[in-house]
Amino acid sequence: MEVFSEFTAGIADPSHRARVEEVLSWVKKKYPNLQPVIKWNQPMFTDHGTFIIGFSVAKKHLAVAPEKVAIEHAKEEIDKAGYDYTKKLIRIPWDRPVDYALLEKIIEFNLSDKADCTTFWRK
Repeated sequence: MEVFSEFTAGIADPSHRARVEEVLSWVKKKYPNLQPVIKWNQPMFTDHGTFIIGFSVAKKHLAVAPEKVAIEHAKEEIDKAGYDYTKKLIRIPWDRPVDYALLEKIIEFNLSDKADCTTFWRK
């Protein structure tokens, strides 16, 4: 996924870089039809031109941004995973495992819910 190589190369902490590469690779392998893109200096995946999921890096966590409605849809699973979240993002601490079942639920929801979406973001 060369499109993300410059982004990941800029992550100073090698363990954080490895985690981000692992997550991005997982998404691409699990959902090969999603388009990997960089927008607003963040790695994202789109489907037919609409946003599905994005990621960003902070000092204490990997942030997952799937849009507000997807977070609301997965609130119970986010709570079970023990992740902190806001209306727009989920924080996965660097020292905690990634709940890939949660990411799958969120991505599947967005793919289904946005199947007929003709805009990048939900309106």
